[in-house]
Amino acid sequence: MSKICKVTGKTPLTANNVSHSKRRTKRRQMPNLQEKRMFNPATRTMETITISTRGLRTLAKWLKEGKTFDLRMFK
Repeated sequence: MSKICKVTGKTPLTANNVSHSKRRTKRRQMPNLQEKRMFNPATRTMETITISTRGLRTLAKWLKEGKTFDLRMFK
């Protein structure tokens, strides 16, 4: 599974683990990605996409506002 959100473009970040003695080691911060089957309003079909939870909220907002979008443009 790709570690990139199809809607927001979120990718993993690099950061440091910091111990009590302030020694630093590298770590990765992963985005909260979900595999979701969603209804594509443009093609009227179900499609599976990798999306972050923030992206899910964005699409829900767009649906509520009546905006038209195509899930194929996010692939």
